[in-house]
Amino acid sequence: MDISSLTGISQASNPFSSSSAEAANVLYSGASFEELLKRTQAAQAQSSTSFLPPKAAPIDKNNELYETCVELETFLLKTMVKSMRSTVQKTKLIDTGFAGEMYEDMLYDEYAKSLAKNANFGFAEMAYKDLARYL
Repeated sequence: MDISSLTGISQASNPFSSSSAEAANVLYSGASFEELLKRTQAAQAQSSTSFLPPKAAPIDKNNELYETCVELETFLLKTMVKSMRSTVQKTKLIDTGFAGEMYEDMLYDEYAKSLAKNANFGFAEMAYKDLARYL
């Protein structure tokens, strides 16, 4: 039983049919790599659509919007670190109480600030580029 009869695909529309392979051989036979590269570059130059996004304007890291985006990234990272910490069991050896919980929360704030500054996750840059369009 033929697979094309099961799926309703005709032999003419099948990209792997022998006629497609023959057409490719005729089209590219005798062409060197340099010629193929030139043809591809010419076709891309004539194409109205580009697969690469347009180059974005550089990010002004002293801008108030960027600083707000960094704060957003810090908040997201703090939430992530805090939820990761909640998966680890705590021992009852030392009862930290309210002061210990407060210290732990401040520690997570500092972890998040350090990660946002040094880890280069890119949340702030992505939010800035998205929001800067509306300024």
